[in-house]
Amino acid sequence: MQMLNLPKFKAAILDMDGVITQTARLHAKAWKLMFDDFLQETQGKHFEPLSIERDYKKYIDGVPRFDGVRRFLKSRQIEVPEGSESDSPEEETIYGLGMRKNELFLDILKKEGAHVYPDTLEMMQIWKKAGIKLAVISASRNCEYVIKSAGLENYFDAKVDGVIAKQENLKGKPEPDVFIRAAEMLDVNPEHAIIVEDAISGVKAGKKGNFGLVAGIARNDENEALLTAGADVVVNKLTDMKTMMNTLKFTYPEKLPHALDNADRVFLLMNQKKPVLFLDYDGTLTPIVNNPDDALLSDEARQVLSELSDLITVAVITGRDREDIISKMQINSLIYAGSHGFDITGPDNLEMQYDKGKQALPLLDEAGKILTQKLNGIRGAQVERKKYAIAVHYRNVADDKVPAVKEAFYETLKKYDNLKEGAGKKVLELKPDIEWHKGYALNWLMDKLNLNIQEYLPVFIGDDVTDEDAFAVLQGSGLGIITGTHGQKTAASYKLNDTDEVIQFLNALKNHIRT
Repeated sequence: MQMLNLPKFKAAILDMDGVITQTARLHAKAWKLMFDDFLQETQGKHFEPLSIERDYKKYIDGVPRFDGVRRFLKSRQIEVPEGSESDSPEEETIYGLGMRKNELFLDILKKEGAHVYPDTLEMMQIWKKAGIKLAVISASRNCEYVIKSAGLENYFDAKVDGVIAKQENLKGKPEPDVFIRAAEMLDVNPEHAIIVEDAISGVKAGKKGNFGLVAGIARNDENEALLTAGADVVVNKLTDMKTMMNTLKFTYPEKLPHALDNADRVFLLMNQKKPVLFLDYDGTLTPIVNNPDDALLSDEARQVLSELSDLITVAVITGRDREDIISKMQINSLIYAGSHGFDITGPDNLEMQYDKGKQALPLLDEAGKILTQKLNGIRGAQVERKKYAIAVHYRNVADDKVPAVKEAFYETLKKYDNLKEGAGKKVLELKPDIEWHKGYALNWLMDKLNLNIQEYLPVFIGDDVTDEDAFAVLQGSGLGIITGTHGQKTAASYKLNDTDEVIQFLNALKNHIRT
């Protein structure tokens, strides 16, 4: 699948220790303490200590724990029994020594904490904003504990750690098994994923798995070693990758060029590629109204959209339910993506419902009932049960009552770990707490319909903060046009002032395509 904002890539798979968290140093410290004690006990005071630079990086770094024990002991020509996972840390076996190292690591972690590299956190935020899925991999069986300790559990769409590797018999690095499993969990092909590693074994695994980009991060000037191992690029900070990846730019809508005033420039892009049109509904095709049911499509809008859909692919991606938007528009030739893209249908038997969203439906039912009860006494408050969301409209609520609406909303939100907040113009939403939004839906449709970005130009027109996810994935590879303003900076490239201008633009687009 193509990722529009970062051409070709739709996922980033990051190693944990040394890339995300500053725990590689803690692991190295634990390994050295464990092996130095063991060597002193078995070889006397003249033993050769473990060298972090030489031994740890060559034999231990990035590989599963017990493999690290085996490899280091073999380098010193030391033999100990294999043992089993039931061995205690006191036993001098492969498993016993591995358990001893883990105890030391957990001890150090509790004392010193799991700190996140600021550059990695910043880059992950940029990737998330751009619609890039993220996965964490680690040979450690403590991965989940470390990620939670660092407060990063909500960043990742997938995790492959030492526990999963053992359950699924995945080989450790330099074999690519864990990376390939992470890509499968993210539903991406390896050539569409970025690997970020600080270990030589991890870089080798990424190259062996034929991933699209293998980035080495050299926090201690290991540039040459990582390049020799096969890294496509080596950076000293992860944010150095911003210059390579079309960093998102945000501007206040009023400062953007006007799409109609610059129609020649806009349509020039479409002389080189065939446009694919994506549209929001409320505030874009119809004005925002007090009662959502009164947002009706004009005959002129219906006519131009019908004519455009005979010429190019046209899709509506909206927060409304799929059935609701179909009944409002009544144009059979359009693709409809309801509930911010969770529920998609279209011509030629196009169907998709995002499976992870279905798991939240019982929670949404329950939360909807609670909100209805809480807001029952507030005049003008409206609770709308969508299939994949609960919308609380407060456009018709008196100003002095709005804080009470918001308080009820956030009290309800706190009850559900698997739901998250969504916001719009005079509306708050409860949605499944999963990474899926209009940007993902747009990318899914481009991929499903085989509309490659070498031949097609995706154009998205929207008005609300929920449309920013779609604008973000289009920067550098498509065209985002914002209607009006939502009071924040936007990732769109052009503006239109209102829904009337949207219809004017669509008519101009239709005429341009025909000529």
